[in-house]
Amino acid sequence: ACGTCKCFAEAGTYDLGQEYIEDALTEEEAEQGYVLTCQMRAASDCVVRVPASSDVCKTRQVTYQAAISAVEHLSDSTIALKIKGESLSQLAFLPGQYVNLQVPGSEQTRAYSFSSLQKNGEVSFLIRNVPGGLMSRFLVGMAKAGDSMTLAGPLGSFYLRDIKRPLLLLAGGTGLAPFTAMLEKIAEQGSAHPLHLIYGVSNDFDLVEMDALADFAARIPNFTYSACVSSPDSGYPQKGFVTHHIEPGHLNEGDVDVYLCGPPPMVEAVSQFIREQGITPANFYFEKFAASAA
Repeated sequence: ACGTCKCFAEAGTYDLGQEYIEDALTEEEAEQGYVLTCQMRAASDCVVRVPASSDVCKTRQVTYQAAISAVEHLSDSTIALKIKGESLSQLAFLPGQYVNLQVPGSEQTRAYSFSSLQKNGEVSFLIRNVPGGLMSRFLVGMAKAGDSMTLAGPLGSFYLRDIKRPLLLLAGGTGLAPFTAMLEKIAEQGSAHPLHLIYGVSNDFDLVEMDALADFAARIPNFTYSACVSSPDSGYPQKGFVTHHIEPGHLNEGDVDVYLCGPPPMVEAVSQFIREQGITPANFYFEKFAASAA
């Protein structure tokens, strides 16, 4: 064995195999969890991290020029941005992935997940309005239709896989964005399996795109959703954190694929909650995000 296929095994049990030299895989690397995929023999379901670019799934990163087609302030905390350009009609991405958007007038970029599929060269994003944030200042105070924007992508390994079992989708704040893109795809292709989304926010005014979720529920027969607000002062019927609203049936005794997108504390809380239930989901995909302060 030459070591070309060396990968990191994140989970699962396996036999490393014997037909390789130490130059290909050292004892120390094996102890750390590295494997040679041409040699390993899986004894259970395994999660293997493959060091490959987006080219593998035909979503190669490219820089595009486009223009703002719409800016909508959905609430005090959330902005919907749409950009459009002829070149974007060639943009191929998987629902759940993100791009780096350059802040006009600066060299800085911010990462945002697509909140829609690409349609006629137009894509959408849900952007948190961060007080003092560079992108937020631009969108709130200066942005208008026709303004040029540069984006590079797609990026990320958080994307919708083939649906082979029930799905539990967990969104925190603007972490809803990748799920609306996923739901658009599911609405197009259908699903034989049940899907449930739990959408958690901090305050009542953070709840956005509720009409869109209702529309998805009407278009996707097996899709249900709920929302919750963590503020004790909330007037919304369902209060608390996302973990307070995960029911045993949602986890389906482990025969479930969990997708989670939210701030780091939420990701850690959900991960701990699922462990405490004694459940190991068939697959657990997550994306952590944190707002840039400037």
